[in-house]
Amino acid sequence: MNEIERHIENKVREAGSSFYWAMRLMDAKKRHAMYAVYAFCREVDDIADGPDAEDEKRRRLNNWRAEVDRVFDAEPETQIGKVLSTLLSEFHLNKSEFRAVIDGMEMDAPEQFRVSDMDELELYCDRVACAVGRISNSIFGIDPTLGDPLAKSLGEALQLTNILRDVKEDAERYHVYLPQDLLLQHGYMGDAHAINTRDQAVPKTCEQLAALAIQQYETAQTFLSKIERNRSRAPRVMMAVYKGLFNKLLARGWNNLDRPVSLTKPEKIYLVFKASFLPWQPQGTFKPSDIVSTILLIPVFFCNFLYRIP
Repeated sequence: MNEIERHIENKVREAGSSFYWAMRLMDAKKRHAMYAVYAFCREVDDIADGPDAEDEKRRRLNNWRAEVDRVFDAEPETQIGKVLSTLLSEFHLNKSEFRAVIDGMEMDAPEQFRVSDMDELELYCDRVACAVGRISNSIFGIDPTLGDPLAKSLGEALQLTNILRDVKEDAERYHVYLPQDLLLQHGYMGDAHAINTRDQAVPKTCEQLAALAIQQYETAQTFLSKIERNRSRAPRVMMAVYKGLFNKLLARGWNNLDRPVSLTKPEKIYLVFKASFLPWQPQGTFKPSDIVSTILLIPVFFCNFLYRIP
């Protein structure tokens, strides 16, 4: 591992993502490629969510558009770009997907952002989640025939889970991802530029989006079942962790958005282990009786983990 790759890995590890450890289980080439993709996504996401004024955010995102062009012209300037440029020929990465990610982050750049309808929500999900899935599938070695519909279904399921988890938090920063047309269909009477999470139209809209998420998780499961296990480990882990969170959201319901929902560390560990090594069961549930299975998996996990260190 060279100095730039080590710097990128440190950034990924410091981000605290559950998927850092899943990526550790990949072979070295794919692992470092995914670290670079994750670092790129983190950079542009931090710009969109940061404290800068909207004009400054757009300027910095445009700088990354120019860097993506330089990456594909073999003239990168940033550390992340230099690593990405070494991946293009081996993994057949597509410039348009990187630009789509930036376009998605730019949608988040204004101080106030509101999704108007389901078409706009689908576009937003495609840019910030599905495009990342398509990039990742190129690295995993998943053929686009299965990979593209997997990226769409799983990307939408994961992003809808994020949206449903963060309704109140997003509302406090004047970002509303619940489509306005659905809110109005359910009788929403609140502010057009913010959202009153206590309005009864909100839980009804959340329930409708949750039904879509369930459908997309099921579709993703169908596509994952058709992909070789060694190529689909990372998306299986992603689906298991997010489905576990989604199930907790369903259990809480949509009338108490003030109550935060998250996975505990033991739950995350179990779901990662289970998706990585056990016959796949994508329900994303966790029971006390699963502790025994987790304990039995620990030696397997760490033997695999140590073996993958370059």
